[in-house]
Amino acid sequence: MQKKFQKFRMASIQPTNNKHIKARVLTTSGMLAAAIMMTGCSPTEEAQNEAVNNANGETQDVNLLNVSYDVSRDFYKEYNALFSTDYQKAHPNSKVNINQSHGGSSKQALSVANGLQADVVTFNQESDMNLLVEKGLVASDWQQALPNNAVPYTSTMVLLVRAGNPKNIQDWSDLARNDIDVVTPNPKTSGTARYAFLGAYGYGLHQFKENSSDNPVQTNDFIKKLLANVVTYDNGARAATTSFTQRGLGDVLITTENEANLAAQQFAMGQVDIVYPSYSITIANPVAVVTAVTDKAGKTEAASAYLKGLWDKPAQELMAKMYMRPSDEQILAAHKDTLPDIETFEPVAVFGPWAEIMDTFFVDGGRFDQLASTK
Repeated sequence: MQKKFQKFRMASIQPTNNKHIKARVLTTSGMLAAAIMMTGCSPTEEAQNEAVNNANGETQDVNLLNVSYDVSRDFYKEYNALFSTDYQKAHPNSKVNINQSHGGSSKQALSVANGLQADVVTFNQESDMNLLVEKGLVASDWQQALPNNAVPYTSTMVLLVRAGNPKNIQDWSDLARNDIDVVTPNPKTSGTARYAFLGAYGYGLHQFKENSSDNPVQTNDFIKKLLANVVTYDNGARAATTSFTQRGLGDVLITTENEANLAAQQFAMGQVDIVYPSYSITIANPVAVVTAVTDKAGKTEAASAYLKGLWDKPAQELMAKMYMRPSDEQILAAHKDTLPDIETFEPVAVFGPWAEIMDTFFVDGGRFDQLASTK
C-alpha cells in the first residue's frame, strides 16, 4: 500500500475553483436566508423546489461531493471533467460541478458517518461502505444498484523501490530482512494499508501453507519481522508515497499498482522502480450513492448518473490509462502490457467476510496490534 506525506495528514476537500469561495459562501447563505424569509421554505424544501424547477426545464447547477480514498484523486480529477461534459449534453439546462474529498478510506467513511455531506462515496474497502449502510446513509442494496457488485475497477499491491533496486528486493519475503526499511500507511486509518498488511499476510500463509484461522506460527513470525522494519505509519496512502519519494524515507514502499505507476511515471520519474510480488491481493473499489443526502437535496438522479458513467467505455479506458484494472475484460486485456497478469487472492476467500477481517486483524488489540508491538 502506500505511505505518503507528513504523518496524520488531514483529508482535504478540493473544490473545482478555490477562488473567492468564502465570498461565494457568504453570498449564497444570504440569498438562501432571504429566500426562506420570502417563501417560508426550509432548506430541504428549497432543494426539492429546485429539483422540480429543473424538471420543468429551468436552468439549474448541480453540485456533487465525491468523498473518496487517498490515491483515487488523479483518476477522478480527469473523470469529473469527462462526466460534466457528457452530463451537460444530456441535460442542456443543467451544469454539474463535482468537488472531491480525499483521505484514508476508513477515515473518510467515518467523516461521512459523522455528518460530511457526501453525495457519492468511492472507497477501496467494503467494510467502509458497510459502516454507512449501518448508519442509514447508503441503501442496503447498494451492490445491486450498479454492475459488478458496484466495483468499477480493481487494483493490487506492489512494491516500489529505489531506482536500480539497490537492495535487490524481489518479493514480500525480502521485506522481513534486517537491512530493509519499509514505508506503509496506518491500517487503523487507511484501507490501502489494510490491503498492504493482508497482502503480506496472505503471502505468508501461501508460502508456509498455513491457515489464518489456526495458529499460523511461521506467518506471524514473518509479519513481526516485516512490521519491525516499518519506519513510519502515515495516515493515508498518498502521504506514504510522499514520505518515500520526497522525504526519502525507506527502501521500499508498499502501495497500490496505480499509485506506484503514477510515482514512476510522474512525480518520481527516474527515481523508483516497480517490483511485482509473486503473489498479491485483489483490491476491490466499491462505489455508492449516499441516498440519505441526495434524496433530500434532489440530486439522486445526477449522483446515480455520475457513478453509472464509471462503466462507460471512455471511463473504463481512462482507468486502464491510469493503471487501474477496469471491470471491462476486453479493455483490461487490451492493456496487458501495462497491467500484466499476476497471481492474486481475494481477501474474503482467505480471511472470511470483511466484518471478520476487521475483528480479527484491525480492532484495538487485534492481530495487527499484537504483531506490530513485538520487536
